[in-house]
Amino acid sequence: MNFLHTLTGSFAQPAAENPTVAMIEAAYRHHRMEWRYVNCEVPPEKLADAVRGARAMGWAGFNCSLPHKVTVIEHLDHLAPSAEIIGAVNTVVVRDGLLIGENTDGQGFIEALRGVGEIEGQRVLLFGAGGAARAVAVELALAGAAHITVVNRGRLHGQELADLVTAKTSATGEYLHWHPAMPIPADTGIVVNATSIGLYPHVDDQLDIDWTTLRPGMVVADAIPNPPRTHLIRSAEAAGCTVLDGLGMLVNQGAVAIRLWSGVDVDRGVMRRELERVLGVAE
Repeated sequence: MNFLHTLTGSFAQPAAENPTVAMIEAAYRHHRMEWRYVNCEVPPEKLADAVRGARAMGWAGFNCSLPHKVTVIEHLDHLAPSAEIIGAVNTVVVRDGLLIGENTDGQGFIEALRGVGEIEGQRVLLFGAGGAARAVAVELALAGAAHITVVNRGRLHGQELADLVTAKTSATGEYLHWHPAMPIPADTGIVVNATSIGLYPHVDDQLDIDWTTLRPGMVVADAIPNPPRTHLIRSAEAAGCTVLDGLGMLVNQGAVAIRLWSGVDVDRGVMRRELERVLGVAE
C-alpha cells in the first residue's frame, strides 16, 4: 500500500470558486492514479514561495489561475513555444527538475473545437482581448485559422492581440472596435466569446451583437464554463449554428494538463460528468 501520492494543484486568488479540482480528482480516481490535486489560495506576494514549495516537495506540476498567469513566468526555467507567444502560463510541468511553463487554455479549446468543426482556413471573430482571448487566438492561428478579427472595446489590447497574431503566426490579425449591435460578418466561420459576459452570477448578461447575423454553418463557441448554456449558446443554437460550450474548453485544458504531467490520456467524459454534477448542470 502506497501512502505517498504524487502531488499536483492550483495556485490562484480567489481559489474557492474554481471547480478544476473536482474534475481532475475525478480523473485520477477513475484511472486509479495515486495522484492528488490540491487547490491553493495564493496571494500575489506569496507566489514565489508557493512555486519554491512545489519544487521542494517534488510536485509533478501545477496550474496557475488569476492573478498569476503572467507573473509566474519569472519563477520558471523555460516556456513552451505557444506559451512564449501568448505571454501567459496556466500550467507548469516539472520535468527533470526544471519548471516548464505551458498554456493549456488555448490547447484545450482547440481539442474541443476540433470535435465540432474545421479550423484550417477559417475566418474567426473573437470577442475579447484578455488572457483567455490571447490563448485562444494564438492556438487558433497555430492550428491553421486563416484570419482572426479581434473585437474589443479597448483599442490598445485589441490591436496588440491582432498584431501579435500577424507577427508571430501564419494567420493574419485585425482589430475592430466593438460598437453597439456588432454584426457578425457573413464570411465568418468561427465565433468565439472570450470575455466574461454571461459568467455566473451575471447569467443574464448578453453580448452586444446583432443576433440576426448569426447564421447556420457558423461554429459559435463560448469560453464561459458556468453556466454552460449561456445566452450566446442558446441563441446560436436557435439560429442553427453549431455550438461549443465552455465546459468543453475547461475539461480539455484539464485533460491536456494531466497528460503533460503524467503521460496519461484521461477519460474526458468522466471529467465533464463530474463538472456537471458539482455545477448542478441539467442536461
